[in-house]
Amino acid sequence: MGPAIEVTGLTKSYRTRSGTTIEAVRGIDLRVDEGEILAFLGSNGAGKTTTIEILEGFRTRTSGQVRVLGEDPQDPSKRWREDIGIVLQESVPDSDLTARESVAMYASFYDAPRGVDDVLGIVGLTGSADQRTKALSGGQKRRLDLAIALVGEPKLIFLDEPTTELGSTVLLTTHYMDEAEHLADRIVVISDGVIVADGTASALADQVQLRTRVGWDTSEVPVDAVPAAWQGAIRSAERAPGSPETLVVLETTEVTEVVHALTTWALENETRIDSLSVERPSLEDTFLRLSGDPGSAATGTGGDE
Repeated sequence: MGPAIEVTGLTKSYRTRSGTTIEAVRGIDLRVDEGEILAFLGSNGAGKTTTIEILEGFRTRTSGQVRVLGEDPQDPSKRWREDIGIVLQESVPDSDLTARESVAMYASFYDAPRGVDDVLGIVGLTGSADQRTKALSGGQKRRLDLAIALVGEPKLIFLDEPTTELGSTVLLTTHYMDEAEHLADRIVVISDGVIVADGTASALADQVQLRTRVGWDTSEVPVDAVPAAWQGAIRSAERAPGSPETLVVLETTEVTEVVHALTTWALENETRIDSLSVERPSLEDTFLRLSGDPGSAATGTGGDE
């Protein structure tokens, strides 16, 4: 399977009014294969938006090689434009057109568009097809944005804050980590203009050596049931005010061994361990460790550069 996106040594610099140079993108390499869904994550100012706009052909690069669907986005053909679908974070469709009329208008720009009603069905707007766009809910307007991006049957789709899973090659950006974790085949993290991580959510967690939290109530299984080598990793856990439970958490990379020790003790002593919990690191935990920016949590807002 060939690459839908292939980037080598991409850089982008800006000159400020004071004459200083800002390096927004500092030599990144990136490949997205056909049919792959890639989440491209980064804090505000990391270089994410600059990179995406270069790939979309809206911004010129300073240096490096970029091929998107086999063409240079700085000098694309008409066919290339028709093969690209873009869903912006915010858009303002004509408020006086119905959803069907809006999609039909954009369909007229293409030589061989997908059927309007077919697209409306894909995004779940069949029942709202004859409503004016100004009467649509916020979620329905996002679906309409997606329908407009799909009507040209693009080979590659750029999604900014998506809400719907698709089947084409997709490069998505999002502040919602659970969305990226569940939708994407692969995750790339950019920080300070360079790519700092590339892989699945679990692989990235392993890269930054985040530990899984194993918790239990010591009234069911005492702390002494845990081998001495792990005692130093045990911490008190939060509990509801007035709760009689005494909860502890052990942070470890040896989850199977820890759980085995706890359940073995419970079986040997003919007791239950109903409070046992295992919490793997979230993608947000991993992202914050990789980006080094505790202010760029999943609900972060604002421009990228």
